[in-house]
Amino acid sequence: MKAMILAAGRGDRMRPLTDTVPKPLLKAAGKPLIQYTIEKLVAAGFTELVINVAYLGEQIIQTLGDGSQFGASILYSREAEALETAGGIIQALPLLGCEPFLVVNSDVACDFPLETLKQSPKGLAHLVFMPNPEHHPNGDFSLDAQGVVHLDGENKFTFSGIGIYKPELFAGIPEGKLKLRPVLEKAITQGVISGENFSGFWMDIGTVERLRAFELSL
Repeated sequence: MKAMILAAGRGDRMRPLTDTVPKPLLKAAGKPLIQYTIEKLVAAGFTELVINVAYLGEQIIQTLGDGSQFGASILYSREAEALETAGGIIQALPLLGCEPFLVVNSDVACDFPLETLKQSPKGLAHLVFMPNPEHHPNGDFSLDAQGVVHLDGENKFTFSGIGIYKPELFAGIPEGKLKLRPVLEKAITQGVISGENFSGFWMDIGTVERLRAFELSL
């Protein structure tokens, strides 16, 4: 199964660090954030990787190369401007192929066992959820006892940014700038998105403070 790392964002909340360095290359304990992601994917058996790049993307390509230094094979989906999550995935579909694929964010640290996600989802996607962090107290979606995701519910959880997707989820959607949430919401109303909860370590490294916190956790 192939895996895609989302790495095209501008990282405005990380300025001024990201004025000259793309967010995925910001370092924690001397190592770029995206390298932690790559190493975790390879350790879980995901060695065919696709990375989308936009803002200062050539720096990422020059740093990571073809992936051989990590035991992986990396292909790049270049975006003239960042296309958001769904838009980036849609443009990269020719590189991802016809089978289900894993998508992770380059700025999320998590000890979820990715090797458990190598099965094709029953529906169009399977998402990993976390307990709601302080900066996102209301969560995103709810999950019933059968593992089906719903838009509303008594208990909402936060989407971790980790998910398995079938290409069919994006069928008929034209290329362009598009967030993932509206795509998921449409499919969720059709009852074709499953999920699971995970209560281990997870951190959205979206601010300078969280970058430092992540470094301290290593």
